[in-house]
Amino acid sequence: MSRSTQSTQTTPRSTRFNLNRAVVVDENFLSYVGHRRLEDGAPSARPDDEPVVPGSELTCRDLRELFESQILSRHIDYVAREMRARNDGFYTIGSAGHEGNALVGRLTRVTDLAFLHYRSGAFMAERARKRPDLDFIRDTMLGFAASSDDPTAGGRHKIWGSLALNVPPQTSTIASHFPKAVGAAMSIARARRIDPRIDIPPDMLVVCSFGDASVSHATAQTALNAAARAAYQQLPIPILFVCEDNGVGISVKTPHGWIRANYVNRFGLTYFEANGLDLIEGYTAVRAAIDHCRSRRQPVFLHLNVVRLLGHAGTDPETEYHGWDEIEAAEARDPLLSCARRVMDLGVMTPADVLALYERTRERVREAAEAAAHRPKLSSAAQIMAPLAPHSPDAVAAEAARVPSLEDRLHIFGSEDQLPEHRPARHLGALINHGLHDLLVKYPRAVVFGEDVAKRGGVYHVTTGLMSRFGAGRVFNTVLDETTILGLAVGAAHLGLLPIPEIQYLAYYHNAEDQIRGEACSLQYFSNGQFRNPMVIRIAGWGYQKGFGGHFHNDNSIAALRDVPGLVIATPSRGDDAVKMLRTCMAMATVDGRVIAFVEPIALYMTKDLWEPKDRSWSFEYPPPQEFIPFGEGAVYHEEARDLTIITFGNGVYLSLRAARALHEQHGMAARIVDLRWLNPLNENWIIAQAQTTGRVLVVDEGRRTGGINEAVLALLWEHCGGAVRAARVTGLDTYIPLGPAADLVLPSEQGIIDAALALR
Repeated sequence: MSRSTQSTQTTPRSTRFNLNRAVVVDENFLSYVGHRRLEDGAPSARPDDEPVVPGSELTCRDLRELFESQILSRHIDYVAREMRARNDGFYTIGSAGHEGNALVGRLTRVTDLAFLHYRSGAFMAERARKRPDLDFIRDTMLGFAASSDDPTAGGRHKIWGSLALNVPPQTSTIASHFPKAVGAAMSIARARRIDPRIDIPPDMLVVCSFGDASVSHATAQTALNAAARAAYQQLPIPILFVCEDNGVGISVKTPHGWIRANYVNRFGLTYFEANGLDLIEGYTAVRAAIDHCRSRRQPVFLHLNVVRLLGHAGTDPETEYHGWDEIEAAEARDPLLSCARRVMDLGVMTPADVLALYERTRERVREAAEAAAHRPKLSSAAQIMAPLAPHSPDAVAAEAARVPSLEDRLHIFGSEDQLPEHRPARHLGALINHGLHDLLVKYPRAVVFGEDVAKRGGVYHVTTGLMSRFGAGRVFNTVLDETTILGLAVGAAHLGLLPIPEIQYLAYYHNAEDQIRGEACSLQYFSNGQFRNPMVIRIAGWGYQKGFGGHFHNDNSIAALRDVPGLVIATPSRGDDAVKMLRTCMAMATVDGRVIAFVEPIALYMTKDLWEPKDRSWSFEYPPPQEFIPFGEGAVYHEEARDLTIITFGNGVYLSLRAARALHEQHGMAARIVDLRWLNPLNENWIIAQAQTTGRVLVVDEGRRTGGINEAVLALLWEHCGGAVRAARVTGLDTYIPLGPAADLVLPSEQGIIDAALALR
């Protein structure tokens, strides 16, 4: 062991069994520096610009400022626990022992996008040094106090993040940030090519930091695989993976040497190892890693050896899984002790200087904490939810109605008679295809990607021709992994692109759901509307697919989508609606930064007929480019009907129209069909009005009985109409959908709708 990482202090026996290890670690530091202060012959301070050791690029000023950031991070940890004890603060996961990440904060740039581990206090302190107009201490304390004045999250969570510092907020980085970090790195060159006006430095890199325990997560592995694969293809992907290895995840130890053994020769990742417990030793390796990543535009795995002090969080009784000897051994490796010894031995600071800085910083943080405790808190549900789902109806309408230039459209579609609005009526799949062409014309920053979407044109040919007309830079295939696809969408959106990712089947979405729930839809909420990652996710879904089924291709469960706060869910039943709804979705993404799931009924992609073979009654003309369907607006068929209201969507509209015809012809019963179109949020007032028109409601939901839209509609009617409206439902059963004709036994049918309607007479 080198002198720089040797123990510099032994815990006094009087404090050995003190459960408040923050007090012990604090006293260790004061005791060590205090003893050094009593020694004679302390060297005087050296010039700021002098290298700390011969040949080093690290100057005395660099070392002193890094030490200041480490001390600041440590006192933030201490004061966070003091605030919690007084019920003034609400977050105690600290950075103690990880202060070596100050090196990454210093040696990267403010323009480098950083997705950070939650032990990044010193990184943030160093990056904030580059923006002297910010009050980092005040802002951090406001976050601990959950004050609505917190400039990052507005009191919704204590998060390391800052718009000014280019750090999107992360709530709990259990690897979920890996895919979007990779997606952002993969999008740097693409975004600059698509639109040079996007403000991205040509040598920008992306920082993704995490703990050693996080790399075991499947989400981490899929992102590391995507990065390595891109490097293998010689694609530029400048991402700096920073593994802060303290050897333990809460109470579970990482096998000694595992991280190095696993990543030192990992293909596609250039491995660097750095001592995060000694700034002088660590500086050279960290700088080399960053320089390599920036210049070579390749993924780098920086293995930063650190130590965890004070347990996982303030509520963590570390003595339940670590013995006293283990706890003291970790505390003896405290990076603040190491750095204090270094700055004193090298004459960068005197012991008196160190103690003065340490206590001055403590007081600054405590004063900021006291002030933050008295700042206002969130005081209403409306205030809490304000940034969750922004909607600007007028601006969205104007954007949806905005028409791309005729010249640009003709460049893509050819002559004027080839414009889709001048062509014959087509089925759903063809009209969506035309609509995507138009949207890529209208939005130069829009990109379409997913599995098989490029040359093949998608499994159902919905993206046919897009790549040949718009190029591989804007329409491209991805790895066959939904987590990577959605992570790429989030990362690309961070860089100013407008992603339209395709998820090949609804069931595949479940593989990657947290990229939307935990990352995409939470961003505006946890950044108080400062960050956004707009996207329109096209998902082929629902049941009734013939000839190629089974539960992975015929999935009717959207419960996981409905569970995501702020997510818009749209589903069309016919082609012209799909085009007009897509225009609205893209406008919502552009204007308000919204995330939209656009679920397309597979079984209706190629459906042309409604009543009889070759009647083409389910084929529709392409709507002129200025037409759109406002968010929340549904459709009503047979508005004159007063016997029954059938509320449905997707395939249910098609089935219900056929059932309504039979009801009228065979039973003299007039049923209006209500197509919801927008499944989340529901247009509640409109639904109630439609129900009250007839007083009898049948909800036809091709989704499952449990977790489907039917539950929300029936609950709404009961709450607002009570017994004044009789209601029933026809739904899919709570089962996976089997292969072949057996699928019809567990999904709503025309006859089932007819029977349920007659029962309501």
